Amino acid sequence: MSLYLQPRQSGAAPTPYERKLAGAIEEVFGTGVHHLEGLVKGLNALGIHSPGGEAWTTDTFTDEIRRMGA
Repeated sequence: MSLYLQPRQSGAAPTPYERKLAGAIEEVFGTGVHHLEGLVKGLNALGIHSPGGEAWTTDTFTDEIRRMGA
């Protein structure tokens, strides 16, 4: 088992939206925040909105990550 994460799991190329969200998540993690509530707050502070154009909540974020991983 590899100790490193694979950049993509589905084999499909990431969309511009997925790349933007991934970059924002890395940016928030780079501030030292590593918990869900802080991540959601950080995304909202960066102006990165949920697919519906609304502010993220922990529920909308986990639903979206689950959808993208399906």
